[in-house]
Amino acid sequence: MRANLPALITLIVYAVLLVGVSLWASRKVRSEASSFLLGGRSLGPLVSGLAYAASSSSAWVLLGYSGFVYATGLSALWMIPGILLGYGAVWLFAGPVLQAASRDKDQLTLTAFLTETAGPRVARLIRISATVMIAFCFSYYIASQFQGAGVAFDDLFGIGMSGGIILGAIIILAYTFAGGFLAVSVINTVQGVIMMLVAILLPVLAFSAAGGVSGIGAALEDVPPEYLATFGGRAGWIAGGFALGMTATGFGALGQPHLISWIMAARDTKARVMGAGVAIGWGAVVYAGMAVLGLSGRALFGADAPAEGIFFKLAGDLLPGVLAGIVAAAILSAIMSTVDSQLLVASGAISHDLGAARLMGGRTVLATRLAMLVVSGVAVVLTLALPATIFDRTLFAWTALGASFGPVVVVRAFGGRPGGAAVLASILAGFVTSLAYEFVLNSGPGAVWARTVPWIAAFLALAVTRIVAGQHNQALGAPSDL
Repeated sequence: MRANLPALITLIVYAVLLVGVSLWASRKVRSEASSFLLGGRSLGPLVSGLAYAASSSSAWVLLGYSGFVYATGLSALWMIPGILLGYGAVWLFAGPVLQAASRDKDQLTLTAFLTETAGPRVARLIRISATVMIAFCFSYYIASQFQGAGVAFDDLFGIGMSGGIILGAIIILAYTFAGGFLAVSVINTVQGVIMMLVAILLPVLAFSAAGGVSGIGAALEDVPPEYLATFGGRAGWIAGGFALGMTATGFGALGQPHLISWIMAARDTKARVMGAGVAIGWGAVVYAGMAVLGLSGRALFGADAPAEGIFFKLAGDLLPGVLAGIVAAAILSAIMSTVDSQLLVASGAISHDLGAARLMGGRTVLATRLAMLVVSGVAVVLTLALPATIFDRTLFAWTALGASFGPVVVVRAFGGRPGGAAVLASILAGFVTSLAYEFVLNSGPGAVWARTVPWIAAFLALAVTRIVAGQHNQALGAPSDL
């Protein structure tokens, strides 16, 4: 094990803080599900906005996106406007109907929102399907974050990827297990602030070390032409499709169960609207900072550094030993911020939506905690057994969840009320199509069809099933479960 005393001390202090927050939150968590899963719907704009932003990013932006820009070049920047537009869409466009449904109908999860218009028989099928999709995708999603934790711990202490993954999983599970949504909210707010500060400090130092605009430009003269091309060397319709595919990635936010929870947890309309401004402003700063970091890293190191290790390499090279250890350890805590909310949502889907709590005599909190253990174990195994990049794991889960649930959220936001059969057909079409592009067609980050076709399939399934349901109802002269 490498000696890194500043990082070790920082981690110990931070771990004590996490335990303290969890114990404080556990004393405030009541036995009802709304308290453990949504913090009693009492979050203000700063907490909800920062917690949302931190949950949406973490290893994805700090390690994954900075590494993507480092390896790909300027064409990777097309993802930023899509991410920010996606933030705005989920908070301001879909936010009103999501928040109203949660408060007026006591809906605690996205799955409950999806089953609102369904009869009992189809609602059960929707709950089963949605829970399986969430558990499957979040296993990949959480695995990407565990992988980020493994990279960080190995970089700090040289304990190996496997040891780092397991240690990160234990720390994250410990504080989420005790304090539920309230603990996650407070901790993610702190982590969001840490991420933003470091996303300003380190890119500024890297940009300066690379010689500013002129220095980076000179250093990148020898890179392949497509690296500095706006569309990555693509032209015509292919270039337009690439830009659309990259930008469309951001709209997957409309179907992310762990992000929608923050909308439902905001205390009122004012908190939601102001929270949107906090989240969008945070995203602009952090994603822009990581883009600068990636380009500066390419100018400083060429193509020789590991893409998803460029953040830690720059921190180690540009910061004094003590500060480097503290920053690296602090960013490790930020990587945790996505996992905790995903663990909570995935476990809530199993305990609340799938009905595991009913099998335990209605003890929702206990059932949710046990589900956390299962989901964490599966994610650790997946991380160790199926190697992949952080960026690729997260992109697949993000795309699949967005296409599965996003179209129904969009229709509801426009005032539509699709029946149960239409909702079921839509989520199945989006999910299956996403699986096909990931495991059969092996699409990449800028593949326009992989980002758009699953959404188109989901919308078509929604429309066709509603038409068939309408004809069925008209023929019978009575409402049905469709």
